[in-house]
Amino acid sequence: MTDSDTSDGAAPRHDIAPADAATGISKGLTNYGDRGFSLFLRKAFIKGAGYTDSALDRPVIGITNTGSSYNPCHGNAPQLIEAVKRGILLAGGLPMDFPTISIHESFSQPTSMYLRNLMSMDTEELIRAQPMDAVVLIGGCDKTVPAQLMGAASAGIPAIQLITGSMLTGSHRSERVGACTDCRRYWGRFRAEEIDAAEISEVNDQLVASVGTCSVMGTASTMACIAEALGMTVPGGASPPAVTADRIRIAEQTGTEAVRIAREHLTVDRILTPAAFENALRVLLAIGGSTNGIVHLAAIAGRVGYDIDFEALDRMGRETPVLLDLKPSGDHYMEDFHHAGGMATLLRELKPLLNLDALTVTGRTLGEEIERAGPGFAQDVVRPRSNPIYPQGGIAVLRGNLAPGGAIIKQSAAHPKLMEHEGRAVVFENAADLAERIDRDDLDVTADDILVLKNIGPKGAPGMPEAGYIPIPRKLARAGVKDIVRISDGRMSGTAFGTIVLHVTPEAAIGGPLAYVRNGDRIRLSVKNREIALLVGDEELARRAEDKPVAVPTAERGYRTLFLTTVNQADQGVDFDFLRAVEARGSVPSVDPSRGSVPGAKG
Repeated sequence: MTDSDTSDGAAPRHDIAPADAATGISKGLTNYGDRGFSLFLRKAFIKGAGYTDSALDRPVIGITNTGSSYNPCHGNAPQLIEAVKRGILLAGGLPMDFPTISIHESFSQPTSMYLRNLMSMDTEELIRAQPMDAVVLIGGCDKTVPAQLMGAASAGIPAIQLITGSMLTGSHRSERVGACTDCRRYWGRFRAEEIDAAEISEVNDQLVASVGTCSVMGTASTMACIAEALGMTVPGGASPPAVTADRIRIAEQTGTEAVRIAREHLTVDRILTPAAFENALRVLLAIGGSTNGIVHLAAIAGRVGYDIDFEALDRMGRETPVLLDLKPSGDHYMEDFHHAGGMATLLRELKPLLNLDALTVTGRTLGEEIERAGPGFAQDVVRPRSNPIYPQGGIAVLRGNLAPGGAIIKQSAAHPKLMEHEGRAVVFENAADLAERIDRDDLDVTADDILVLKNIGPKGAPGMPEAGYIPIPRKLARAGVKDIVRISDGRMSGTAFGTIVLHVTPEAAIGGPLAYVRNGDRIRLSVKNREIALLVGDEELARRAEDKPVAVPTAERGYRTLFLTTVNQADQGVDFDFLRAVEARGSVPSVDPSRGSVPGAKG
């Protein structure tokens, strides 16, 4: 423990490491063979922008600028950057914003997941290349926050995450709507011919009422909550909507804290500990968060040497109820969560299940921050554990001969009657095959069947797109069918819903059992037993594999070659194998199977 500033009456900050010798503008000098000349040259050029020696003597705080006309989720980036700069200057630092890749799910072909690792490399290398004592990571849309946390974890300097914030909700014919659960709901109604082209055009104008990320518990909101649970944001950093004064104040506070962590040299590895990952996984389960959250947490953990223990995660899920009443698992939106107190309200309710001694970027523990947030108030968005939205965690881990490496299902957003189901496989070989046949009237399919989509995994697509949300076949949608069991080696948006098995590992493109499923095969899904089984014998599967061996995808050049050559499977976060930490440090969560709780959790 240090004697850092506690003049505000706060609890003392903990366990801060000493700073490196080279700091500020002198850090990471370009090598010209003469260190003095290198610094002389650097100062000469930066002074061309009007900086004084006094300014250059301050701690340098980098700010990642992820604003882009292709990324409306980051449409408030200029305002956030100005507020961060204000906070840095008020705290005595020197702000230096710099651009990085910015990726948006709807504007990234073939999928933003394909570019996440590239953005993480861009973030890491620019942090390493440029002089900064700490970095503020501004991210929002889906893959940007995990990419930044992955890059910062590998770079290793003090870092703090700033979330861009969620969009506001709109209104369609007096019904409150928000992207993108309502996007999918209305599109489903349009496919079923319940509404016409004129109305779907009208609702299209209302689904996204402002800049910002999806207003439901999709991947962006999930990663915002996870970032705060990890201790990587200032308290309350997850929930303020993008266009509010609260979000701007969080940005200023983030700038101020960035100067402090630079001076105290509170590096990211001190925050991203096993205790922090366990807290993040606990929150993921309790918010009914996006299934993508598991993939991203696996990638972030891999950057600091940890693997996700999926059996332990599932045990954790059995004792962690869904408490957050947000779409798609509930009824509310992110702005409601913010008005209900945001993450402080949720963490207060989860307190007996959390590692309260986990350090955060404030220099205080998670438990201390929960206490500082106060006693809470009456609200109806975060349920008490005695009255949950769903009695177990939102995500369940499945095993079986169809997914030897595991698969997942968002059970809190699935149809209860379909979670114990056996049916006939209706197989689509790839996304193109699906697009060609899913809406044909002669498609041989019934509501009792199980749709199987192959080759949309990490290598198969490539990039593991959010195509796992297979649409209800048009002929069934017209007949009023709202859900059907669907299985793939891909992902789905956190805003989606339905009885959908995802992340089947190993994927079809590298010869996983999914590759050999045929039309008419019987498949059994049992969420209760955590089972996904192809009812075909091992000898028959081996014969099929021998008759038609899989050709693993390759590419001729460029980033796609790098991707296909080095990308890992879903259980390791779909990261590149060479980006994972060199030293393996164990698994998280460290759940004791004899009692199902996290050792060291405090009430």
